[in-house]
Amino acid sequence: MTKIGLLSDTHGWIFPSVYEFFKDCDEIWHAGDIGGTDVARCLSSFKPLKAVYGNIDDYRIRQMFPKIQIFTVENVKVMMTHIGGYPDHYESGIKELIIKEKPNIFISGHSHILKVMNDHKLNLLHINPGAAGNSGFHRVVTMVRFQIDGSEIQKMEVYEKTR
Repeated sequence: MTKIGLLSDTHGWIFPSVYEFFKDCDEIWHAGDIGGTDVARCLSSFKPLKAVYGNIDDYRIRQMFPKIQIFTVENVKVMMTHIGGYPDHYESGIKELIIKEKPNIFISGHSHILKVMNDHKLNLLHINPGAAGNSGFHRVVTMVRFQIDGSEIQKMEVYEKTR
């Protein structure tokens, strides 16, 4: 069993509750708009970090992380990018890549809006963890944690706190 902490759109700031909410996680995944190498270093010194760069990230973050990550945890294939859309509203080229790669989970950020929804047409779970930073129009900081046990995605929990 692998415990995952998922966040996005930190924009250069780590909400202090990240450390408590993710304390039992095995890995942290960041869906872009990290906002600086300090954030990446702090998160990766806390837990192993998988991340993608977002549209606000500079060349240093883009050298550290790819635009799209495709990886497998246990028996679950994951595709993560920053600007990806959501079921029936995918960004250009994303639906085709999903069809080709067949991930079990598709993760994107960018919107600052928390979404967890099934895409029954493409047979995947879509997760957008919302925004965990203090920049943007959102008023609520959100993060997600869940477990992968073999091929099962389970025990999904959402953190929400007014900033």
